[in-house]
Amino acid sequence: MSVRRSSTYVLLGLLVVAVLFFGLGSYSAEIENQRVLADRDAKLDALRAEVTRALAVLRDGQATGAAATLGTISAAHEAGTKPSGRTAMIDEIKRELQAEMGLVPVRLLRERRQSFVELYSYDNHGHSNYGTAGYIGNGYFVTVKHAVIALPVDDDHRITSVKVSYRGQPIAATIVDSGNAENEVDLGDWAIIKVGTRVDLPALQVNVNFPYEFADPIFRLGNDYSKGIILSTGYVGQRTSNGLVTCLTDGHPGVSGGGVLDQTGEFVGIPIGRMQGDYRFSFILPLRREMFRKVQLPKPADAAAPAPAAAQ
Repeated sequence: MSVRRSSTYVLLGLLVVAVLFFGLGSYSAEIENQRVLADRDAKLDALRAEVTRALAVLRDGQATGAAATLGTISAAHEAGTKPSGRTAMIDEIKRELQAEMGLVPVRLLRERRQSFVELYSYDNHGHSNYGTAGYIGNGYFVTVKHAVIALPVDDDHRITSVKVSYRGQPIAATIVDSGNAENEVDLGDWAIIKVGTRVDLPALQVNVNFPYEFADPIFRLGNDYSKGIILSTGYVGQRTSNGLVTCLTDGHPGVSGGGVLDQTGEFVGIPIGRMQGDYRFSFILPLRREMFRKVQLPKPADAAAPAPAAAQ
């Protein structure tokens, strides 16, 4: 009886111990769960606070026009700052690249195009020819001699009238001066003509000192095939024995008397002819002081800028 009662006590003790351990385990698990939930809530609260701060910064940035991630400077700040050294450096790099690659701003070429006109001449046999003339101011144009005077000189063949096209209308022109060429494509194959009608055209800036060094980039404007003033580009080749310059720019019929520009847009030469059978191999007549001996060229618009050498 006593043995059975002892066994019962033992079993009851073990049961109580088991219940205690189970209760302690459940309590510990509950405590751990509460700690994990508290940590998660704290992280969520921190995340909410971070998002709230980010949204506040974004709203403030949008209100002031700032966008730091894009590196944008507000209009108010930009207006109040002077050009920085970085801007000057970028401008200098652009200039160096332009010079190295032989480029000219499209805007400048479009402006220079307005200074050239189509030229037409008529002879005593009822024939007509077309070419180009460049405006140098005060009603004067420069072109090639063979466009306005028949070469070689022949009493039976004379050019009786010369006209330039101004805003779609032909205007009569008279010969003011010419070189000593007796044949085409010669160092003296140049002429100055003048119109009596007032014309509103931008005058070219004449440069008689362009060196024409090998590979210098040049820009030719002329009345290609009598289809209007068209641009062609090329590079200087070499000087010929008679003082002309060779280059590879389109030498189509009609470009004679047009203009050759340098990289700054200055007027430096006249396309004068081409190799027989090759429209790409052209000859340029460099501008010289004597061509403007009877012309008073206009002074540059900016009085502080040096006057073109041809104006002397």
